[in-house]
Amino acid sequence: MKIRKIKRWMLFVPFVCGILSCSQKEVSLGDLEVIPLPNEVSLLNDGSSFVIDESTTICYPEGNEKMKRNAEFLASYIRQITATEVRLSADTERGDNVIVLSLDNTLSNDEGYELSVSQKQISLKGKTEAGVFYGIQTLHKAMPVTDGTTLAAIPCGSIKDYPRFGYRGFMVDVGRHFFSVDYLKEIIDMLALHNINYFHWHLTEDQGWRIEIKKYPKLTEIGSKRKGTIKERGSKELDSIPVSGYYTQEEAKEIVRYAAERYITVIPEIDMPGHMLAALASYPELGCTGGPYEVATNFGVFRNVLCGGNEKTLQFAKDVINEIMDIFPSPYIHIGGDECPKYHWKTCAKCQKKIRELGLKASKEHTKENQLQAWFMGEVEKEIHKRGREMMAWDEILAGNPAKSTIVMAWTTPEARLKAIENGYRTIVSPIQYLYFSNAKFNQLRGLSSIERVYSFEPVPDGATPEQAKNIVGAQACIWTEWTKDSVKMEWQMMPRIAALAEIQWSEPENKNIQDFLKRLKHQLEMYKVYGYNYKEDIHEALDK
Repeated sequence: MKIRKIKRWMLFVPFVCGILSCSQKEVSLGDLEVIPLPNEVSLLNDGSSFVIDESTTICYPEGNEKMKRNAEFLASYIRQITATEVRLSADTERGDNVIVLSLDNTLSNDEGYELSVSQKQISLKGKTEAGVFYGIQTLHKAMPVTDGTTLAAIPCGSIKDYPRFGYRGFMVDVGRHFFSVDYLKEIIDMLALHNINYFHWHLTEDQGWRIEIKKYPKLTEIGSKRKGTIKERGSKELDSIPVSGYYTQEEAKEIVRYAAERYITVIPEIDMPGHMLAALASYPELGCTGGPYEVATNFGVFRNVLCGGNEKTLQFAKDVINEIMDIFPSPYIHIGGDECPKYHWKTCAKCQKKIRELGLKASKEHTKENQLQAWFMGEVEKEIHKRGREMMAWDEILAGNPAKSTIVMAWTTPEARLKAIENGYRTIVSPIQYLYFSNAKFNQLRGLSSIERVYSFEPVPDGATPEQAKNIVGAQACIWTEWTKDSVKMEWQMMPRIAALAEIQWSEPENKNIQDFLKRLKHQLEMYKVYGYNYKEDIHEALDK
């Protein structure tokens, strides 16, 4: 791994006062050491900086719409962080007081970038438009927060940067509680701020089906509604407040478009064959018993799941996945595979008949029913492969020995990632103990400890060989919304732990230092306030100790 080279000839100056001949305004100085920490930062030692004012111009290549949009993003960030309106130009002439965005295909990493700051010019180049965008995020976070009474300045120096992992994910569950399209766009902006490039959208649950499937309209007519929700953990009492909501296919496409503009891929998840009570309530014939079923009002793992031996059920799964692939251009389609009890499968005539037809035999490692699930998901995977896509699933799928083409999301324990990579599966690490931000047992919302817990996690497990380590393709955090009903709770769970997540996803591990991170976190919190993101205020007390 490449060690970050940082020259500390100049200590960071939080506030510099200077008189500009043209504006007579004071200047606030930012810092190139942002979150996530760039891999190589060099600072000059003369106190010089690039000052952003109303004459500053952002230049981009003429005719490149993505680069034009990148320039517009940067101008918007400057306006929001510094209250300064800058200019845009497709003019290739390079003068003074300009920020030049360009492409350079000689750079080695598609998401990498190089940033050079002098007094007269900022040069930002990437191999791709996405690389330029991540450089823009660094500039975004390098700027001091001002109210327009002072000018913002970026210290002179240079950055060479690239991500550690190609997959940097964040998952939001909308099955338990529904969140609007507008709010999901806000979440996508939060992800972009933290260099996250995959939004895993968990769309279906026992408690609600949230995506329109035109071939099966009852999924939203019936499955998107529940009569109420249990009031608290361990309770049997309902609040009697109906919960409903779903996304039309056009709304889902709008989310895909919005995310893509920010170089974020939306990965849809249709969780099967477990967590399907909302679908069974809509189409009872898809279950082993025929029902009756209802959309779940409490939380947990339920015995009623899709019938693994029913040909109609398999066709349903294929039909749904094909409509999902029509909506989502993502190279990855997530089909769950977790928490699927085989209680009814063991006595279901259709399931047992299919087991016999397939010649499945129980082994020490895999029960017949687990192998039936692997077969069922394998058939769905074939449908996914027909469209040139790849299948993702939670790590319970390993109980049935799935195809090596499956991408495993290891969540149950930190050890699950080692099992997956030892068996040759590409793996995304997301252990509940560290990266489930909504899990009250492991990740309580309490001061620094919740941040340090995330920051301390190393995605590549000890004991992994170099070849096995290559199977770790990325890391992902998750928010499950059983007890998350609104944006305030959502953001309390995200902020500022998502900053710690960003650093373990992007930065090289040898560059990590929790005390240095916490110093840089203070500016990140200032940015959260600018954008109105909620976080628990007790973090300030902890940081000031």
